[in-house]
Amino acid sequence: MNNQNWLAEQFETHRNHLQAVAYRMLGSLGEADDAVQESWIRLSRTDTSGVENMDG
Repeated sequence: MNNQNWLAEQFETHRNHLQAVAYRMLGSLGEADDAVQESWIRLSRTDTSGVENMDG
């Protein structure tokens, strides 16, 4: 499994939690979905080799 696939799998594992947090912060399901998608775009473009706690 390459690094991008691993990263996508890790992100999907935590997607529900991220959506719940975003919803509590933003108060809108649509905005929460947009925020989670934006998070994935930023994460997928970032060097994550130094990340020690992907859950965080």
